[in-house]
Amino acid sequence: MASVRRLVPAEWKQAFLIVVQLRPTLDEAEFLRRVQRQSFSGYELVGAFRDDQLVGVLGMRPVHTLARGGHLHVDDLVVDERVRSGGIGRALLGFAEEDARSRGLTAVFLDARREAIPFCERESYAFHPAPSMKKLLGG
Repeated sequence: MASVRRLVPAEWKQAFLIVVQLRPTLDEAEFLRRVQRQSFSGYELVGAFRDDQLVGVLGMRPVHTLARGGHLHVDDLVVDERVRSGGIGRALLGFAEEDARSRGLTAVFLDARREAIPFCERESYAFHPAPSMKKLLGG
């Protein structure tokens, strides 16, 4: 069983070692800059620990939009590849869901890679009817 809690800024470097498994093009300094910048608008890192070892990280933020209302958005969910399929992802999502409830939010939205979709569906997440679109702006 994993223990799950919010990470403090002093633990963010440790979280990078997990997050880089999802975002291999991100270097540590840029990761720390992004987390610091996003933290001003409510972004938090949550860690899952097994035997005092960080084995999973979830990044989340409360969001309020006209289309979706108040919800918690999970930007990143990464479990160390050495311990995947051991309930760590489920524990992290459970923490996020309980956190959303405690804030009075009505839903959790998350971005998922194609290979993570079966896991999300097992956790009762479903596709949202409005697809996300993006346009990269050169600059």
